[in-house]
Formats: sequence, C-alpha cells, structure tokens
Amino acid sequence: MKKEFYSNGKLLITGEYLVLDGAKALAVPTKFGQNLIVTEGVNQEIKWTSFDSDGSVWYEDTFLFKDISRKDKVEKTTSVRNTLITILREASELNPDFMNQSEGYHITTELSFPKNWGLGTSSTLINNIAQWLQIDAFVLLKNSFGGSGYDIACAQNNCPILYHLENGNPIVERVAFDPIFSENLYFIYLDKKQSSKAAIASYYDNLKNDLAKAIAGNDKITQEVLNAKNLEAFAWAIEKHENEMSAILKIETVKESLFSDFEGTVKSLGAWGGDFVLVIATENPTDYFKEKGFRTIISYKEMVL
Repeated sequence: MKKEFYSNGKLLITGEYLVLDGAKALAVPTKFGQNLIVTEGVNQEIKWTSFDSDGSVWYEDTFLFKDISRKDKVEKTTSVRNTLITILREASELNPDFMNQSEGYHITTELSFPKNWGLGTSSTLINNIAQWLQIDAFVLLKNSFGGSGYDIACAQNNCPILYHLENGNPIVERVAFDPIFSENLYFIYLDKKQSSKAAIASYYDNLKNDLAKAIAGNDKITQEVLNAKNLEAFAWAIEKHENEMSAILKIETVKESLFSDFEGTVKSLGAWGGDFVLVIATENPTDYFKEKGFRTIISYKEMVL
C-alpha cells in the first residue's frame, strides 16, 4: 500500500491579521507545495522522514502509536516532535480508526520550496494529513495550530481565493485574479522569520475598539485590488492597504524601514517583517534588491499557481 497526497503553498496578498477577525482576504496558492507519502509499517509505530527542497533530511523520528493515543497533554514546547504528536493526536480524535487499521506507517514528506520560505510548511502538512485520514483540514488546524485557515484554503484550491471567517466558519470564494500586469509583480524573500504569535498580540494591543472600522476598510481595499484594471490602480490600492496596516500596527512599512529609496511599491505579506514581500515595479528590480543583499527574487508567474 502506497498513498501520496499533495497540498499547495500560500501567500496572503491582503487582509493580514484582520482575516483572523472576519475580514476578507485575497490569497493565492503557489506553484510550490509539499507531498506526503504513506506506506505500511510495523510495530505499532510511525517512522517519519521529512525532506527539504534540496533533498536533505531536515527531520527524522519514530512515534509509537501509544505516544499519539495518550490522553495527557503534549509538553508545551515548540519542538518538531511535539508539534507532530499534537497534530497526529488531534487527527486521531477525528479519525480514531487510522491506528486500529494498520500495524504501522512509514511517512515521508517532501517540500518543493525551502522550508524557511514561509510558504506553508505546516498548513500543507495539516492538509495532507487531513486528506490521508479523510478528515476536515480546517477542524484539524483549529484543534492543533489555530489560525484563520486561509492557508488551508490555498492548500486545497488551484486558483486565487477570497477568504473570510463567518461565525468562525471558513468561507472560500474562487476569484478571477490574473492581472494583465503580472510581469510587473515580484516576490522578494527577506530571509527573516517573524513570530506570528508576537505580531498577532501586538495587533490586538493596538487595534482596541476600532476593529469593525478596520475590517470595513480592509474589505473595501481588497475589492479595489481585485478590480484593478491597470498597474497604477493596483499599486495605489496596495499602497493604501500597507499604510492602513502600518497605522493599525504602529509599525513602519517595510518600504520605509528597508527600501526607502526604491522607486516602486513594496508590501508586506503575512506577519510583517518576515518571509516574502510583494514588489510592484515598472522595470525589473532584480539588480536593486541584489545590491541590498536580497537574492531570492521570484516573478509572479513563477510563484503563483
């Protein structure tokens, strides 16, 4: 028996932070993602091997079924082992048969992007496990990692989506977002991990009682981004979004802090200050960013599914 599953990576174009509270977010699945391969094992255990995009093993371990089925809480650390046990334990709550119907499993995961890129190492894993065990990936995410779920929606869809939460439930709308000016859009990797938990805590500290107003403003801008017919209108909406979030978070925009002399638009994606930024430029900006020390520059067509 061999089963193989695949999930897309993700990028959040609009709605960062606010998507947690019901704002509408434009998100795109990436051409990069993650495989999960399951074969039969033995000894009531799961042998786990995770490969990075360069073929190197970045994690390897063995979990006993009894480690997963134990009812006591997993130790509160951020180790990969404890994270995986948490996910598998929550998965077993949703489908308890998967450990009763086999003597064991060999599980291999394979990323097609470097795991430090922040394109969804965890969300693609959760969605793959959900596919394997035929359970709801959004519920598995909620019970293990938490989060808005837009990344799960990207994992499951092969086109851009408009995503929001309604009474805590995910609402996914496929949208026609294929800008004719895509040759002017680039993604630059900042190579700086940002703590999502710390960023979210700061977001809630700063937003206070203006949540409804912030969400309404975000939804209006998101629609403007979707409706943009030319590069100028798109850049204007993106800059407006960046400035609104800067005011909410009380943080400088990424352009102000890193690229103040750049003749174009730069927008943070996801947790501000880390992973990728979206760049809008009338001319290829590769030389500029390389001179600044940023060497991972990916065009829109190369990145977005």
